[in-house]
Amino acid sequence: MGKIMTAIRLTNAGDRELSLRGQLPLGDVRCETIEALVDTGATTLAIPDDVARRLGLRFAGTRNVRYANGQREAIPWVEGVRVEILGREMTCDAFVVPAGATALIGQIPLEALDLIVDPKNREVRVNPESPESPLLDLLPLSFG
Repeated sequence: MGKIMTAIRLTNAGDRELSLRGQLPLGDVRCETIEALVDTGATTLAIPDDVARRLGLRFAGTRNVRYANGQREAIPWVEGVRVEILGREMTCDAFVVPAGATALIGQIPLEALDLIVDPKNREVRVNPESPESPLLDLLPLSFG
């Protein structure tokens, strides 16, 4: 299987919220479209430091990660990233990797956006069973 790359649009969720409330002009909402590697072995979203800074995202601390080679490290993370892939959007946190590194899309955003990875054609697709919007599984709860 070769690498699967896809375009993602990242937006400062705080800016977006201020714009929706009429407190920030739409043109001042910080957003950026970048290419990202679809990494089904990764857990969540990881974005380069330079992108996080241009978006004005708030650094929230560090979290421990384990790389594919087994190395462990504490790396920074940011809150409030609005991510859009193939017209589907969600807000999440993201790990921050060194400036200039490739962004990674892991399992959490893939699942939340109900996207399917097609390794044969090396692309990401919207789930054909839910073409209009993400369809997520939920265990029914009983109260009583």
